[in-house]
Amino acid sequence: MKTLLLAGAAALMVVPVRASDWTVNPWTGDLDSYSFTVGGEAHGTLFAANLPKAHGFDQQWATGLADLNLKIERDYDSGLTLALKSTFELARDKLSYDNYGGNLVQKVYGVMQTGLGRVEAGMTDGAGYALSVTGPVVDNATTLDNPNATFYLDPATRHAFVNAFTLNSAVESSLNYAKFSYYTPRLFGVQVAFSYTPSEGREVVPFLNDGPDVANRQKSIWEGALSYSETFGRTSVGFYASGAVGHGTRKTPGHAGLTEWGTGAEIDYNLTDDMKLAFGGAYRHANAYAFNVYDARTTDGTESAHLSSTLTWGPWIFGGEYGRGTAGGGDFAPTLGVRGWQGSVGYVVNANWQITAGWQELRYDRNDGTFYSGAPDITMSAAFLHLKLHV
Repeated sequence: MKTLLLAGAAALMVVPVRASDWTVNPWTGDLDSYSFTVGGEAHGTLFAANLPKAHGFDQQWATGLADLNLKIERDYDSGLTLALKSTFELARDKLSYDNYGGNLVQKVYGVMQTGLGRVEAGMTDGAGYALSVTGPVVDNATTLDNPNATFYLDPATRHAFVNAFTLNSAVESSLNYAKFSYYTPRLFGVQVAFSYTPSEGREVVPFLNDGPDVANRQKSIWEGALSYSETFGRTSVGFYASGAVGHGTRKTPGHAGLTEWGTGAEIDYNLTDDMKLAFGGAYRHANAYAFNVYDARTTDGTESAHLSSTLTWGPWIFGGEYGRGTAGGGDFAPTLGVRGWQGSVGYVVNANWQITAGWQELRYDRNDGTFYSGAPDITMSAAFLHLKLHV
């Protein structure tokens, strides 16, 4: 596998020379006053993972996913714009981790843009996640923080190891549940947003469904977010803060309504016309165990922190990341801890293609019980080579 990875890296390093002009544009069309756009994104990763005491277990050596994006839009002379947007996940495997549980329908929502702001209604992200600032990364698919590509299969469950607790420093407990959101225009660098999620329903139109009929589900999730973004000469700064509360229903002992908050910032400095240094990070805290919205508790809490930096030099991006998190189990589950390090380098071929190579290490521990290895702590590492197509 290591030989294959190195051979793949050598082959892909030739791609920038020959493919700098390869571009793939989204399909667009018009019908009367409506415009249509079809695009998408596809990821593919080769990797070599090292898991302790996993000899003889059939580990994967590749992972990937593919999404399809559709948009219908109409502009009016008054400045009003109406749009219907959607995202569908066409393919994924056990290690292509996503925010929405692997559902075919990821997003379907309507947008009304006016001079007074933007209104969204439907199955989409909440205000906190939409405005989040979590630090610069080389590639948002292979980042330590809320990744879309992971590299470790748990021999005990044959699912992605990080499913038990994933580093994620952006406020997003409302996931893609059907909701209403309002975003103000950005004035003097400041933008404010609010979201209301009636229930955990994914039926596109809010109020149509209460979500799964299970204990400890959340209803009436309110969230607000504040974002600031401004440029001062060679320096750009970004900041966000967000909070969310929910009403727990059919609560079992020890469980409660959702309470969550998070904040993050980033500073970018242009060293030269084609070189930029960026640094940032974020912190998130919730009373939901391992950020599972069905498991909001009266005691303990879950936290996730992320620090990162990148140096962009022409088409090259060099970056490093550190993440840590703790899921407090209290009397109901083990307390889980995780720390991670990652270094990676990316090459942006053009507006569509990016190649990223890197290495990461994750260390998990627990205060009760053991992992599949028979120990209360475990260290995993992987080298990876990632190719992303965005249309």
